[in-house]
Amino acid sequence: MDQAGFPKCLKCKEGDLVPLSDYGGQGASVHYKAWVCINPDCGFNIKIRNGDIYVNEPIMSGAAHPHRLR
Repeated sequence: MDQAGFPKCLKCKEGDLVPLSDYGGQGASVHYKAWVCINPDCGFNIKIRNGDIYVNEPIMSGAAHPHRLR
């Protein structure tokens, strides 16, 4: 890993891979559910969903989604 603590993207070799977390269906936090390249021209991502691994799914903006109250 580089000095910032994140690994370099092996696809573009320019951006870093950063971890993303989410919440499970019953509200428990799921750490490192996805890793995404921060280089917008690359778009490499790897995600875990229901125990399956998905690579390079389309990335969409979450801006259109309503915020959930917690």
